[in-house]
Amino acid sequence: MSCKWLDIQPMEMEDEVKKLQKTLRESKADKKCEAYRGIQEELKKWINFIPLISDLSDKDMRERHWDDLKKKINANFVIDDKLLLRDIYNLELGKFSEEVEEITDQARQEAKMEKTLEKLEEAWKDIEFEFKPHKDSGVNLISLGEDNFDMLEEHLQAANAMQTSRYLATFETKVMYWIKSLANVSEIVQLVSEVQRTWTFLENLFIHSDEVKKELPKESEKFVGIDQNVRTILNDGF
Repeated sequence: MSCKWLDIQPMEMEDEVKKLQKTLRESKADKKCEAYRGIQEELKKWINFIPLISDLSDKDMRERHWDDLKKKINANFVIDDKLLLRDIYNLELGKFSEEVEEITDQARQEAKMEKTLEKLEEAWKDIEFEFKPHKDSGVNLISLGEDNFDMLEEHLQAANAMQTSRYLATFETKVMYWIKSLANVSEIVQLVSEVQRTWTFLENLFIHSDEVKKELPKESEKFVGIDQNVRTILNDGF
């Protein structure tokens, strides 16, 4: 009880309580006597209490989660070096097991979102488009590397999954930013790929094929302007 809250080891405490339960069961004491029943009830309280403090001592618990807990159980305390296990025990958290479970689950889920967002930030800060010369045209075709494209799909899926979380509120602004940003990148990559694929096909016909120029003179002349526009856009991208 006098152990500092910041130093508690729930797993070790649970092992100790189970050992005490085993010792009690194996004792030759009269199991109907008040002393036996009293110790048995006290151990049951600890068995129910330890999972609660195990959840609350999780590293994913932030100040906002503690503030939420204080409101729900109508208590006031400070998580610091002076807080003792006795102080938490006296809160009678067993009466608020559902609230504790809800808050600690929120803390874990938000921690996962936080890690995912950090992963996105780290992964995309150095991503660059690839440029490959197209024949002797003087134009570089733009693409996103295959590995990066696969990562884009994976990260977009992860961002959309976070949007469906019941605990979205804390990171909603960041999540929506990444959904929009990654969706824009995906759309741009697909559009550029489609334009380049169409342009390289038509350029080969209308620019390099004298036979097509003779058979489709108007179309060939019209494509000259389109060709210049596409070249300008791709060179700007480079």
